[in-house]
Amino acid sequence: MTEKNRYFVSGDEAVALGTRLARPHVISAYPITPQTIVVERLSEMVEDGSLKAEFMHVESEHSAISAAMGVSSVGARSFTATSSQGLLYMAEGLHYASGGRFPVVMMNANRATALPWSIFGDLRDSLSQLDSGWIQVYVEDAQEALDMMIQAYKIAEHKKVLTPFMVNLDGFVLTHTYEEVEVPDQEMVDQFLPPFETPNKMSIEKPMNMGFSTSPADNMEFKFQQHKAMMDSIAVIKEVDQEYGDMIGRYYNGMIDTYQCDDAEVILMTLGSVTGTARVVVDALRAKGLKVGLLKIRYMRPFPEKEIQEVVKNAKVIGVLDKDISFGFEGTIYTNVNSALVRMQSHPQSYNFVAGMGGRDVSKADIEEMFMDLLHAAKGEEIERVKFINMGVEING
Repeated sequence: MTEKNRYFVSGDEAVALGTRLARPHVISAYPITPQTIVVERLSEMVEDGSLKAEFMHVESEHSAISAAMGVSSVGARSFTATSSQGLLYMAEGLHYASGGRFPVVMMNANRATALPWSIFGDLRDSLSQLDSGWIQVYVEDAQEALDMMIQAYKIAEHKKVLTPFMVNLDGFVLTHTYEEVEVPDQEMVDQFLPPFETPNKMSIEKPMNMGFSTSPADNMEFKFQQHKAMMDSIAVIKEVDQEYGDMIGRYYNGMIDTYQCDDAEVILMTLGSVTGTARVVVDALRAKGLKVGLLKIRYMRPFPEKEIQEVVKNAKVIGVLDKDISFGFEGTIYTNVNSALVRMQSHPQSYNFVAGMGGRDVSKADIEEMFMDLLHAAKGEEIERVKFINMGVEING
């Protein structure tokens, strides 16, 4: 990698650079904060000729996902991007895309959902769409964002997968933060990611029925095929990550990543950019002799059940940091983690920390508080099962 391949860019711009390297045929674009920079940069690339693609400025997010499906249905590579309410406006189309087995790749800038209206980030938008049939990855920094745009196409378009793929970036914390990234050479990416080919397309030579209705006699079988493709993607994700690392030089360890977990008594699980802050806290607590570890969940769908079970099997207590709450119960990530834990013969106690809602900062002190609570629980002390971190004045009636 030479100096000319190093750029100082925001997370949004890293997404645009990674997308350009993947050579999409069509970008269907609609602006929404904090995603807009992605499609702005892509429009500039199309205009200056550095990306040979059609740029469609559509009239809504619903149209953006509809156009992306249309592109995929004729065997072309598509890209779109959105955030928050825009993702929710796409919700109908998300199910169409996954049910139609169209490997659309989309970037989502994680942002709080209304009301109250907010442009700042939490994970309630994408986590609300876990059942839509899309692969979902959550990235930690701009470099991972760039690399995952390239990997996403190879995974989504794999013949055993053919499933749409959502790459999630924390709004503002990652989308608008500038970092140095290394950009692979186009020739290397072309070698890694071949042109898109799919049997699932409209064709004069081989006509097929697409977008059809079913009856109760066979609908369930179609849904099972979607589920099987999602489960099959686990092996593909690991293979693609390994191949990308061997060729480009950066590995992300597939479904999860771990830090200081081998002998950890307590382990905190995170998604996205807060993971970097948590690593700093782990180092500080390790320096004090405390056996703490960190597990970064990269994929929420497919869910890394077996990978999590293997890492936590010797821990006493685990915690899950959720930038989300399923009102009336607990954090959505925590629910998924607990489902994986109860399938173990014996499993650690688990606790949920809800933080960062509406873009509220999650500080090193906040994360240290979480670890200290877990350490107290490991000693048999009672702590809250679901705890809201850094709460302000409670609003009553």
